[in-house]
Amino acid sequence: MLKIFFLLFMAGGVPVAIAMAGASLVYILLSGSLPPFVVIHRMVSGIDSFPLLAVPFFILAGNLMNNAGITTRIYNFALALVGWLKGGLGHVNVLGSVIFAGMSGTAIADAAGLGTIEIKAMKEHGYATEFAVGVTAASATLGPIIPPSLPFVIYGMMANVSVGALFLAGILPGALLALLMMFTVGWYAHRNNWGGDVKFSSTRLFKALCELAVVIGWPVLLWVAVTKLGAPAQITVFAGLAMLFVLDRIFAFEALLPIMTPVLLIGGMSTGLFTPTEGAIAACVWAMILGFGWYRTLSWKMFVKVCLDTIETTSTVLFIVAAASIFGWMLTATGITTDIANWVLGFTKEAWVFLLLANLLMLFVGCFLEPTAAITILVPILLPIATQLGVDPIHFGLVMVLNLMIGLLHPPMGMVLFVLARVAGLSFERTTMAILPWLVPLLLSLAIITYMPKLVLWLPKMFF
Repeated sequence: MLKIFFLLFMAGGVPVAIAMAGASLVYILLSGSLPPFVVIHRMVSGIDSFPLLAVPFFILAGNLMNNAGITTRIYNFALALVGWLKGGLGHVNVLGSVIFAGMSGTAIADAAGLGTIEIKAMKEHGYATEFAVGVTAASATLGPIIPPSLPFVIYGMMANVSVGALFLAGILPGALLALLMMFTVGWYAHRNNWGGDVKFSSTRLFKALCELAVVIGWPVLLWVAVTKLGAPAQITVFAGLAMLFVLDRIFAFEALLPIMTPVLLIGGMSTGLFTPTEGAIAACVWAMILGFGWYRTLSWKMFVKVCLDTIETTSTVLFIVAAASIFGWMLTATGITTDIANWVLGFTKEAWVFLLLANLLMLFVGCFLEPTAAITILVPILLPIATQLGVDPIHFGLVMVLNLMIGLLHPPMGMVLFVLARVAGLSFERTTMAILPWLVPLLLSLAIITYMPKLVLWLPKMFF
């Protein structure tokens, strides 16, 4: 009966969060087994979680980066690094999303922030609007895979697993996704005989490579100083940060300090300097230092607007989590999750078959439900089955999030579709058709990540 009420609400065009909470309330009222106040109680307890504090701060950090003009710096850095390759702006699009993913943690922020710059530039360089939209949409899925990631925070809370381990687990799959997308851009460039979009400049390339070398070498130097030379950790970190600002001032780097954001976050979490929740606050502080103090591109008026936008987005996300919490609890209380588990285990006891079925289910669900709602509903249903069949919960979290990110590119509920249709000025139908070829590298990546768990678990097992 609960499922019937939910489907009726959804068919009537009711927003998904209200449909979940409303179906639960109607079921309780009709069954008479529980007082109606249980709905409010479970919704409040569903968001009464310490890890969820990371949600508003990661959203705020992404908004600050967008409004401080840092997205333009990231785009220019990517342009210097790969813009001279064949199909240059397509490669820039993917690389820019990789970098921005280390700040925002959401696909929507990537599509709305970098996407606006990238699509405009690609159209001006003669690329078809459909190609620009397709590569932008596909690369936006990197946002929640490469840490930090809001869906990982929600999954970690629901599955009771380490958010820091999930963040580390996303690094190699994110790199795989980026490489397959760049390979796809290269295939398009070869087929259409495209050239580079900026003139090759050894000076610009060398400067960009130097920035990349600093990003990679900086944490290694700190690690050597602390572990091998016995330097005090906190003093070493602050001295290292001061060195970054000095290098940025001397060499006038394009995006060194913004690119350091994911390095600082992952380094701080893996060394125990701060938790993922505190890391979200650290990301906000870093964004404010860059926006207000270093680049001076943020004003207090802009900051107030960013805070209001963050409050609006956070309210939406947490309301969905709260509504999904009562719905998921009702699914468990009415025995639906147990029935599903028994049916699946009666059908197969092979992990690979279960993962195939779970992928098909999550791809389907991702077309209709917002990722946050889908995670909070699916985790109580699928994770116990995955655990019984020996699937690691961290590996399963990566598989679930990637499925739901692909769902963002599908009608009827794909939010990335709506954002890019508005940005590019295309109809919803043309935007959908533009994205279809890019499902090939995404689904190939999903297959590799699903059936090669070592790719996902190698880094978490090193640090956790």
